Amino acid sequence: MTSKEHKKHSNLAKPAYGNFGRNEWAIVGGECSVIKEIARYVIHALSSSYKCAYIDTSHKEEDTNTTSHTHLSAGAIIECTDHISYQQFNYTTPPHPIHYRQFFSEVDLLLVNGNHHEAKAQIVVIDNNKKASLQKRISQLTHVQMFLLTDNANDVFDFVKEAIPAWQQIPIYKVSETEKIIEFFQDQMLQTKPPINGLILAGGKSVRMGYDKASITWHGKQQQYYMYDMLQSFCKDVFISCREEQNNTINKKYKTLNDTFTGLGPYGAILSAFRQQPNSAWLVTACDLPLLDNTTLQYLIDNRHCASIATTFESPYDGLPEPLITIWEPKSYPILLSFLSQGYSCGRKLLIKNDVKLLKAENPDALINVNTPEDMNKVKQIIQQKNATA
Repeated sequence: MTSKEHKKHSNLAKPAYGNFGRNEWAIVGGECSVIKEIARYVIHALSSSYKCAYIDTSHKEEDTNTTSHTHLSAGAIIECTDHISYQQFNYTTPPHPIHYRQFFSEVDLLLVNGNHHEAKAQIVVIDNNKKASLQKRISQLTHVQMFLLTDNANDVFDFVKEAIPAWQQIPIYKVSETEKIIEFFQDQMLQTKPPINGLILAGGKSVRMGYDKASITWHGKQQQYYMYDMLQSFCKDVFISCREEQNNTINKKYKTLNDTFTGLGPYGAILSAFRQQPNSAWLVTACDLPLLDNTTLQYLIDNRHCASIATTFESPYDGLPEPLITIWEPKSYPILLSFLSQGYSCGRKLLIKNDVKLLKAENPDALINVNTPEDMNKVKQIIQQKNATA
């Protein structure tokens, strides 16, 4: 008799994290001073475009300011100090990778001293003085992307070549070739730019309108289908976000994405999208934007700022962010979940309280949404006037 294996947990899509973040490199094999200097000039060059971080370890007792840890010695597990130019958190418990990923979730580029920590990708420094040290860490070289030769080394070590069969395909630079090293990281960041999916929010009940807003025909077809077709020109993939019971009412030629965070409105729809594809950015639009056009969408994408959690428009009415015409970056997913855990489900409030790129719409009418029959009549007049002018 054979028994079927019992599956205890849901098969969730996982974000593409390493030990600390999405884009992480361990610089391994050199003197710690050399590793720090490489990290310093790379971060200096890229920090204007990306959020950067550096991870290291200190084993020197004199580096620890014991006078600042009086509360830890008294029994506190965390001590937080708000300094003038930075904030400092001291912990007694070593963080787990899950905690690191939460802490570094907004970081775009993360460099690690590989002599002390492992990371998803590696930059290997070839230094004859550290040959034995690197040999001890040979098993950590799982995804080497660059070799750096110090002044005392002319070639990659033989034991490294044996461990990495395709080592000839990996670029080799001198540690002093800073411009080439910086260019490497710039190229890597461009290659890892998250693709954009489109999400049309059509799961609302249209209570104020009195009937389904997504089914209104403004431009020769139902609005949800019109927007789906329009977003296909800008997105890798497009979905209509809906409640499960709506699936049978939507044309099968259009992809749907069911709400799995129910009862949360648009906030739940965005979370549901990230739950399915956490490594994509999501261009989210409400289904009740009949004046939204290609020019406005192109402007939003052209001004996308991946280092922020989102790129959005400033409302022409109150100056606040418009969460329902926004590109939400993958880094916003843990923030959305964190806000929800604290009892919030307002996308606008989340955008207000976090780092976002806020744009002024070149055509403010494109942001007009239709919630009531009165709104509908106003927009009909605008469309009629535009058609008459054309």
